[in-house]
Amino acid sequence: MSNWKKRQESDPYVKQARERGYRARAAFKLAELDDKDRLFRPGQRVVDLGAAPGSWSQVARERVGSGGIVIALDILPMEPLEGVTFIEGDFREDEPLEALETALNGARVDLVLSDMAPNISGIGPADQARSMYLAELAMAFAVEWLDISGVFVVKVFQGEGFDAFLKELRQAFGSVKVRKPRASRPESREVYLVARDRKG
Repeated sequence: MSNWKKRQESDPYVKQARERGYRARAAFKLAELDDKDRLFRPGQRVVDLGAAPGSWSQVARERVGSGGIVIALDILPMEPLEGVTFIEGDFREDEPLEALETALNGARVDLVLSDMAPNISGIGPADQARSMYLAELAMAFAVEWLDISGVFVVKVFQGEGFDAFLKELRQAFGSVKVRKPRASRPESREVYLVARDRKG
């Protein structure tokens, strides 16, 4: 059995995700962030960037209730989720953005989520650069689409470019918290940034 498989089999969050019908253990990271930072309210409009396979959209759907709107975007296909609008495509391109505008009916977004990570090549500096690029894209999206009282949550990996990105985020938002959920593997360099009070 591979090390990865062994780790999966012994991971309590993998087991809980199966039991509770979540598509990935990442669901517990978002649930934990919400418990700490009160991300969700009933009736919110939520956009989940890089959503596949959909576990963050599942948590969002549960927590905004039937009056909320959850829109998932990804360049990869995603199995349908009840109560979630899925847009397949690159959110930098016109067609997916037009579909998003239609789904929002002209309204601003209350919460932008990004758990995006690049396909890992195993070449550390290149992977880090790609992950920071995705974080930059997510931030540009959040600044453009968020309501002034909205919240932005983004996954980043500590390393080259992290401090510069954190500084940039703090210039765009009044409050930025750095979080490491328990469900995030201890050896992983990933952290989550929770940004509020968009400036301007």
